[in-house]
Amino acid sequence: MSNAYFEIREPENEPVNSYAPGTPERKKLKDELKKLSSETIDIPAIIGGKEVKTDRTVDVVVPHDHQQKLATLHLCGEKEVEQAIEASLEARDEWAAMPWQERVAIFKKAADLLAGPWRYTINASTMLGQSKTCYQSEIDAIAELADFFRFNAYYLTQIYQQQPYSPDGMWNRTEYRPLEGFVFAVTPFNFTSIAVNLPTAPAMCGNVAIWKPSNTAAYSSYFAMKMLKEAGLPDGVVNFLPGNGADVGDPALASEHLSGLHFTGSTETFHHLWKTIGNNIDHYKTYPRIVGETGGKDFIFAHQSADVDALVIAALRGAYEYQGQKCSAASRMYMPKSVWPAFKERFVEEVKKITMGDAGDFSNFMTAVIDDKAFKKISEYIDFAADADDAEIISGGGYDDSKGYFIEPTLIKADNPKFKTMEEEIFGPVLTAYIYEDDKFEETLEICDNTSPYALTGAIFAQDRYALNHMADNLNQAAGNFYINDKPTAAVVNQQPFGGARKSGTNDKAGSAANLMRWISPRSMKETFSPPKDWTYPFMDEE
Repeated sequence: MSNAYFEIREPENEPVNSYAPGTPERKKLKDELKKLSSETIDIPAIIGGKEVKTDRTVDVVVPHDHQQKLATLHLCGEKEVEQAIEASLEARDEWAAMPWQERVAIFKKAADLLAGPWRYTINASTMLGQSKTCYQSEIDAIAELADFFRFNAYYLTQIYQQQPYSPDGMWNRTEYRPLEGFVFAVTPFNFTSIAVNLPTAPAMCGNVAIWKPSNTAAYSSYFAMKMLKEAGLPDGVVNFLPGNGADVGDPALASEHLSGLHFTGSTETFHHLWKTIGNNIDHYKTYPRIVGETGGKDFIFAHQSADVDALVIAALRGAYEYQGQKCSAASRMYMPKSVWPAFKERFVEEVKKITMGDAGDFSNFMTAVIDDKAFKKISEYIDFAADADDAEIISGGGYDDSKGYFIEPTLIKADNPKFKTMEEEIFGPVLTAYIYEDDKFEETLEICDNTSPYALTGAIFAQDRYALNHMADNLNQAAGNFYINDKPTAAVVNQQPFGGARKSGTNDKAGSAANLMRWISPRSMKETFSPPKDWTYPFMDEE
């Protein structure tokens, strides 16, 4: 039994390797890429710590070379979900009763394993399975995930320290209990860090979780599960269930033991899950917590005083890094007419320098989009713009899926601020610019605020401080993560807690104490040292 108060010092963000030529980490990563590329593995479900294979499988392929098979993925259904719920509930009581410092130690160890011996495996598996460049993978699968583990551990101790006031004669205390039942974590393909954080953040708080990874990110997720096992995560605390959406989601949401949904994915899917939970509300033992981050139609808004050189780089990186497959990626831009010619010339010049190809070739800035479905959707938007009378493709516009799902970085100029690619989420390397008259600044700010149902990220550019202040005020509700003279991507744990409102999600800020509080059920306790022995009160006495 522990008889000391334990503290965790505030962590520092995990350093990011550059993988520059000549560095030792560059060689180690290339060696790991070669090793993983040379083998094909099975990815089973993991239920109660046991690997479970099914008779329903799909191939996991490399998006930038879709003839290369990485794994056979075993898909789960109702039977496996029921087994996972049972395994979760069996693990729950012992896990919830474990002293908090013992739970936290597991994830602190996982962070060190990730930053150390597992670094190149998790990085290489993300590069291959999700077609990320080495740097995009490093900042996601390594640095951000290590930060999630370490800072969540720190934030949890800060929450536990919050205790109520106790007057003389009593002791008031607050316990921070896990939720009853299990948390259902539904995770996306585009960030390994988010995928692993969604089940593990609730688990750190003492909850058990059922994790449904994206099929297109199951490769790196499987290696992350193996790493968590090595870190000491007990069997059944996180159960890993790959599968098609409804096959796993419907039986999970039908369980009376559902206590929470931790989600990142499409708006349509989140709506479906929320409605399903609402329809099942009479069936549950508790009101499930619902935390979700969905889409974005993220903007860059430039004032006539904007630094054009900074604007060009921010737009290029913000729109085209990881092929625009970030919910925070710049997708629409508002540009004053006086700035547009200089911006256009420099931007097109820089985009021509972008190389695109195999993630294993470290000279490439971009690789492929995630799969055939994404390729078709994005290319249809490009074709629509090419055929439109009120839009023009300024650069890019090409695509080819003969070897990998490659789409050129594309800039569209739209004459109409409500043009389709200005309004709808594309999730690809497509940026659309609307050019406004300089004297229509106020009107265009209002258009920017009202165009999209989303409110995830946004960026403003100006050298004029009055203009910056005015833009920030007028776009107050337009983005949960707001950037001034910087691209609207690359939020860092403990620096820019991430999340948006409106139709972008519940804005519970992953990687912050606010998110962890959603997975906690506080219990207020009052102990009276000398309880009254008379039920009457002084006001009842005679005059």
